[in-house]
Amino acid sequence: MGRISANSSVREPAVAGAFYPGSAADLRAAVAALLEHASAEMGSAPPAKALIVPHAGYVYSGPVAAAAYARLASRRSEISKVVVIGPSHRAYFHGIALPAADAFATPLGEIRIDAAARAKLAARGDVLVSDRPHQLEHCIEVQLPFLQVVLDEFTLIPLLAGMASPEYVASVLTDVWGGPETLVLASSDLSHYHPYGSAQQLDARTAAAIIARETHLSGEQACGAVAINGLMARARQLGLAVDEIARLNSGDTSGDRSRVVGYGAFAVHDA
Repeated sequence: MGRISANSSVREPAVAGAFYPGSAADLRAAVAALLEHASAEMGSAPPAKALIVPHAGYVYSGPVAAAAYARLASRRSEISKVVVIGPSHRAYFHGIALPAADAFATPLGEIRIDAAARAKLAARGDVLVSDRPHQLEHCIEVQLPFLQVVLDEFTLIPLLAGMASPEYVASVLTDVWGGPETLVLASSDLSHYHPYGSAQQLDARTAAAIIARETHLSGEQACGAVAINGLMARARQLGLAVDEIARLNSGDTSGDRSRVVGYGAFAVHDA
C-alpha cells in the first residue's frame, strides 16, 4: 500500500503496538503465522460475500479472525473494495458515521478511502461524515492488517454504527454492496466477561441466531449487534446463507477462564 498525496488527510493507527504489533515486520509475521495455521485447518467452502469477524487484540481473537480471512486467499486479486462496519465503542450517535479522512494507515501502509462510495453515502443525508468517532476506534483498524496481507490493492469504506435499526443499516449496506469485487465485513466480538462455561453456552445460542439470520441480537450477545443485525437483514433480502467458520473465547487463547470474551467468525454466501 503506497503513500497518498501530501495534501490528503490520513487516519493514523490508534492501537498499533497494543492490539497488534507496532512494527511492520513483526505485524506482517504475526498475521502470516495466524493465516498459515488457519489455512492448514481450512476445508472447502463457498466464496463469501460477507464475513463476521472479531476485533480484539490478536493474542485473543487472532486465530478466529484468521480462520475467516484465510478463506479470501483464492480471491486475492478479485476483491478491490472492502466495506467494514463495526460498533462505535467511544462515541455515541445515531446512525452510521463515515470518516472525512482520505486514507486509514497501519504499520503496513495506507489504504485509500473509496471516494465514490463515500460521496454516494454522504448524499443520502442520513450518514454522518466525521473523523471524530473513528479517531480512537479499534473495531475497524484491527481488520486492516489482515486485509493488507490477504488482498492486493483495495479501497476501503469504513462505517461506524451507533444507534440504528437493522433496516437502516441494511439500506446503507445496499448502497455499497457491489458485486464480486466488494467484500463486506461486520466487526464484532460476542459475549463479554462471563465465566468460561457460561460464555460457551451464551455464544452457542448467539451463533445459532446468526446462522438463522436473526436481526434482533442485543449488545449483550455481541458488541457489534447493530452491524450484524443490519447484515443479517441484507442477507435475508438476498436469500443468502450463513455458516459458522470458527468460535473460541479468550479462555481458549489467553488461559484466564474466570471472565472471558467470546469470538466468532461467520461467512455469508449464496445459498
